[in-house]
Amino acid sequence: MKLPESAEWVLHCAASLAQLDGGATASTAQFAEHFGVPAPYLAKQLAHLVRAGLLTATTGPRGGFRLARPASQITVLDVIEAVDGGADPYQCREIRQQGRGALPAEDCTEPCVLATTMRAAHETWRASLAAVSLADVIGTLPADAPARTRRLLSRT
Repeated sequence: MKLPESAEWVLHCAASLAQLDGGATASTAQFAEHFGVPAPYLAKQLAHLVRAGLLTATTGPRGGFRLARPASQITVLDVIEAVDGGADPYQCREIRQQGRGALPAEDCTEPCVLATTMRAAHETWRASLAAVSLADVIGTLPADAPARTRRLLSRT
């Protein structure tokens, strides 16, 4: 599976928000400068997280984004699905019933082993991402990382 580059961006932005003090926000411009990514495209991706109910956004000079719920209640899967959707990346087209080697329909009443294998892999991948919250991610960071993130994203 190949995720869009924006998946990495929003994961890092969400993890950064999880490190901020309660009520603090960070703007698209702050994130774009912090991570060296284009602000207009990042803004569109962060809007996906707002629509998914993962972030809230406020406008104005002190506006920005904050987590919409505790970091322990937002999983990595939540963030990925907000920007990339939840569709299974493997779409079986039943090519075993096409071409010169086509099998008869009566031999294809069950999904093929390849479709079954790919579906199981996708479900395993989803389950592994669903098992990790933003709080879990923050818990693995070096002890000084949250303070550094807060300092670098603070408004001066």
